[in-house]
Amino acid sequence: MSENQFSTARTDDIEQMSYEQARDELAEVVTKLETGGAPLEESLALWQRGEALADRCERWLDGASARLQEVRESLNEKEAAAYEERAAESR
Repeated sequence: MSENQFSTARTDDIEQMSYEQARDELAEVVTKLETGGAPLEESLALWQRGEALADRCERWLDGASARLQEVRESLNEKEAAAYEERAAESR
């Protein structure tokens, strides 16, 4: 049986999901796969969808991490500027 004879999972809706939606559905997919009992084709489709959901979650988390880093850097710059200003005033 060739690879093209298996159906593929629907993933076009995943890009619009929030982190929480993708995470919750990913947890459901993992539970279904761990429980077993699904036919091979369904299991493969679940695996594909799970991979896409995990990728979506990872991109959300990477984006959040980058934003936090930007905030930290901005705060550090402001703190450094305030420190330099206080040091200049005390001279």
